[in-house]
Amino acid sequence: MTATPTATPVATGGHPQRWLILGVICLAQLTVLLDNTVLSVAIPSLTTELHASTSDIQWMINAYSLVQSGLLLTAGNAADRYGRKKLLAVGLALFGLGSLAAGLAGSTGQLIAARAGMGVGGALLMTTTLAVVMQIFDDSERVKAIALWATVSSLGFAAGPLIGGAILDHFWWGMIFLINIPVAVIGLVAVLKLVPESKNPQGDRPDLLGALLSTVGMTAAVYAIITGPEHGWTSAEVLVPAALGVAVLAAFALWELRTPYPMLDMHFFRNQKFVGAVAGAILVMFGMGGSLFLLTQHLQFVLGYEPLEAGLRMAPLALTIVVLNLSGVGPRIVTKLGTPLTVTVGMTLVAAGLASIALLGGGAEGTYGGMLLGLVLMGTGLAVSNPAMANAIMSAIPPEKAGVGAGVNGTLAEFGNGLGVAVLGAVLNARFAVLVTVTAASLPAALAAAGSDTERAAISDAFASGLQTSQLVGAVAVLVGGLLAALLLKRAERAERAERAERAGNAEQPEASEQVTAA
Repeated sequence: MTATPTATPVATGGHPQRWLILGVICLAQLTVLLDNTVLSVAIPSLTTELHASTSDIQWMINAYSLVQSGLLLTAGNAADRYGRKKLLAVGLALFGLGSLAAGLAGSTGQLIAARAGMGVGGALLMTTTLAVVMQIFDDSERVKAIALWATVSSLGFAAGPLIGGAILDHFWWGMIFLINIPVAVIGLVAVLKLVPESKNPQGDRPDLLGALLSTVGMTAAVYAIITGPEHGWTSAEVLVPAALGVAVLAAFALWELRTPYPMLDMHFFRNQKFVGAVAGAILVMFGMGGSLFLLTQHLQFVLGYEPLEAGLRMAPLALTIVVLNLSGVGPRIVTKLGTPLTVTVGMTLVAAGLASIALLGGGAEGTYGGMLLGLVLMGTGLAVSNPAMANAIMSAIPPEKAGVGAGVNGTLAEFGNGLGVAVLGAVLNARFAVLVTVTAASLPAALAAAGSDTERAAISDAFASGLQTSQLVGAVAVLVGGLLAALLLKRAERAERAERAERAGNAEQPEASEQVTAA
């Protein structure tokens, strides 16, 4: 099996149509990421028109992310082996068909099944888009290309509720899915026409057991994380899948160490550059995912904004990332400061943003001005650190394993995001439970059980205090993660320089020997 010649970047910067291809890839990526968040605004319509229960709504949301998370590593491995262009096209087709089925669904069961099918297509798209970027850009432009790719990721995450709200103002709920179809069709035609094929030239045979173990393990682990708030972290519904996930992922790691054709080479984790970027990626998503989860509640429950108003007030985060990355600030900082210092600066800014939200925008007397400062600081930090970490992860993995590298990157994002929501949400609930005098599982329930305005005001204050504590915990986690990632990345750079110097010294020794012989 050989790589298609056009997949190999040329010395002048990469594939001649690389920027047009990047635009196509980003369009596909945006569609997938919008679908992670767009459904949240349609919950009232689904409850009314499909008679969906709370459990149904949770599965409509979770079926997509659960299937997508569980298949990321397997999808990346399949793309490396069978061709990234082929799997990108298949992913677009599956995503389009799933969107059609979701838009026309007549029952909750049909919609949940359609969302699961969209998750399969989403997993293929999430892994192949970044892998193709790594193939068509050379080292001189790769950080800039990844920064633009990361910008689309941030934009999709933040814009979902806004776009969904705008659609639902004029159409029925099915349009939030049907609008994906023309994008998928345009993307499919463009991919088939423009994107060069590339695959692993070594032709390793499929690691079927590894694919099964990684899918089962990741699915069980993500299921435990996303259902923890509903069932309680000590319940059997959470502990059983969590234990299953840990056991199966441990078996996956042991199998990957022993099989001659591993799906994920576990020796990557001996590379300090890889481990440093992995640690940073998990913790920055931990802070961002948990913070955004808390911020939506803060804006609505504490500051009193409507859902669409809350979405608009969170937009500065995404806008800051878009402006900085489109202007090339992030890549220029990486070039000037180097990866370790860039990651430190970026994650320190994210931590400062979280602290600003907690101290200036949090509390019952908090204002949106303090929150705005925090959102801008977080956006600046993410624009600086995310492209550097994604590039570090991908460059630490051989080019022929680019799909697996993208799968690792996507898995870390999903895992960090879910962990942030789980942990920071648990901190909020624990603090809230200590401060309130009524027994209730949530703020709305506590307010409903309150007997007077004074009691309701005290409950709101307790909730705001819990939010403040949670944001500060997230800030500390991100700051520690930044320092740890920078330390590992710096040590990796020193080791690489020492290795290059040793190779150069070994190359000079034969030349000196030849000169002595000639004399």
